[in-house]
Amino acid sequence: MSIFVRLFFCVAFLITSLISYSQDDGFQSLFNGEDLDGWEIYGTEKWYVEDGLLVCESGPDEAYGYLATNESYKNFVLTLEFQQEANGNSGVFFRSSIEGTKISGWQVEVAPPGNDTGGIYESYGRGWLEQIPEEKEDILNMGEWNQMRIEVNGDQVKTYLNDELMVDLEDEKIGQANGSIALQIHDGGGIKVRWRNLMVKEL
Repeated sequence: MSIFVRLFFCVAFLITSLISYSQDDGFQSLFNGEDLDGWEIYGTEKWYVEDGLLVCESGPDEAYGYLATNESYKNFVLTLEFQQEANGNSGVFFRSSIEGTKISGWQVEVAPPGNDTGGIYESYGRGWLEQIPEEKEDILNMGEWNQMRIEVNGDQVKTYLNDELMVDLEDEKIGQANGSIALQIHDGGGIKVRWRNLMVKEL
């Protein structure tokens, strides 16, 4: 067997291994980069795709809005990236249900500096369950791409921002719930947030 044939098989084996690894890590994309297939819009705020990115932007009503998965996810790991413009007040809900623009569930905060990005808030319920320590407020890179990781398993929720642990919470009420993953745009107007690489792994 010639050296070129051996080289070909080595390269083919390496490519196959990389593909297998990508498939075996268990993560699936929630956003196809082309349209909002698999998601549903709630409210009148703007959700659209631009240059392969998912964008949320305040609409004329300057009200709350949500973009929720059609599927429910109970135990999972969610990874994503976001980039904020203006005040960038948004969030990521889990185990949520929505009627109109009233949402039941828990939000991992995405907000301007000094406003607890990575903290966990219960809408129409107990309010803040856990805010982030003051010394972690500088982990957010306002106006740049940030990485978020959310781990939800039974009663436990862990959130990470740019690979730093922000919250490690156990809550019985959360453990009993199930529902969709949803992105939020806050009311008040002037908000624009870009999202990419939304990946979920069910546990």
